[in-house]
Amino acid sequence: MLAFYFLLSCGKFRKADMNILLKDVTIIDASSSFHLQTKDIAIQNGIIHKIENNIPSKGNPEIDCKNYYISNGWIDIFSHFSDPGKEYRETLESGADAAIAGGFTKVFTVANTQPVIDNKAQVSYIVEKSKSLPVQIFPVGAITQHAEGKDLSEMYDMRNAGAVAFSDGLNPVQSPGLFLKALQYVKAFDGILIQQPFDNSIGTFGLINEGIVSTRLGLPGIPAVAEELLIQRDIELLKYTNSKLHITGVSTAKSIELIAKAKAEGLSITCSIAPYQLYFTEDDLLSYDTNLKTMPPLRTKQDRDALRNAVVNGTIDAIASHHFPLHSDEKNVEFEYAKTGMTGLQTVYGLLQESLPEISPEKITELLYTNPANIFGLEKSIIAEGAEANLTLFNPNGKTILTKENNKSKSYNSPLFGKELKGKVIATISKNNLFIN
Repeated sequence: MLAFYFLLSCGKFRKADMNILLKDVTIIDASSSFHLQTKDIAIQNGIIHKIENNIPSKGNPEIDCKNYYISNGWIDIFSHFSDPGKEYRETLESGADAAIAGGFTKVFTVANTQPVIDNKAQVSYIVEKSKSLPVQIFPVGAITQHAEGKDLSEMYDMRNAGAVAFSDGLNPVQSPGLFLKALQYVKAFDGILIQQPFDNSIGTFGLINEGIVSTRLGLPGIPAVAEELLIQRDIELLKYTNSKLHITGVSTAKSIELIAKAKAEGLSITCSIAPYQLYFTEDDLLSYDTNLKTMPPLRTKQDRDALRNAVVNGTIDAIASHHFPLHSDEKNVEFEYAKTGMTGLQTVYGLLQESLPEISPEKITELLYTNPANIFGLEKSIIAEGAEANLTLFNPNGKTILTKENNKSKSYNSPLFGKELKGKVIATISKNNLFIN
């Protein structure tokens, strides 16, 4: 029977077995014959049983979905679950809870664990443990051994074990020769590399974006060119190898221009941004809030507006949470010593809807499901009778408020606690589980 989770006022879960009926919900799935239609959806044992008008409940629980939208379950392509090795920040279990609360049914975890996910045994650990969790977790294997940027890892073996893509994550590959070899290597099995662009020889000791705000605060800056140079380099290497590359954490207007030009030239390049880049700017750092210390750093208002435009015009293919949980001891220190990163899985949709209130449910689904599935070659779902129910129910007119009580991550390093954001994930159905916010 369908595992049915209610979120209680105290923030605990209650589980019972039952079926569920979604009443008057608008379906967003371009591959479905029910696309943009408002229907009832009856789900039994994790399978979409019926999609019709006015389905009788027959005593089963109902959710009134008037003015709500439902899409295939969302996919996050860049999260850090810290497991194995730093479970005090996050575990696969707590990360999965945060993901399903945020509307995600599939999550990619970066390789920067201890030990690093750089061999098939580490990949298998994630894959096997994911089987018992309410969301599907896809390990991203390291490009280089120990993510140290010196020698290539056994990417072919990791791919066979279940790695969905390859990235050194928080330690982008600095050697152009090595990155060239990696691009060539993954062509043998139609693989894809993920790079978070940062030339660490530029602005090595930087703490925030280099500019007026860093000068006013007396903090060393991270220049935009540190990102843009690595993107330029990787585009040239991509052009030479004719391989596949996804750039995540894009943060400047010029970076967007470079990627748009590469796309126009026909290169297999895609990109994603962290949702907080659409909302915050460097000006928010005047408060010295260490939860706003991120990588990439918060940039200027002009950069933020360029990112917003790039989401609307399609240059940006996906939104990646860049969920990086950290213990309070790693954030409640002087700004200079605080580690970079914020939690984000539960606030992706709220930040996206708040930053771009005009964005359509179709565009939301494209950014959070369709494009990630296409880019990384995942098996695509369809909202149809007889299909497995992996679904996200959301309300553009709802409100998201992250609190200490409803936070599912083990960590609390977010600047968004208590802030009201437009849009709300109402429920997530995944692997025969239902989570209701």
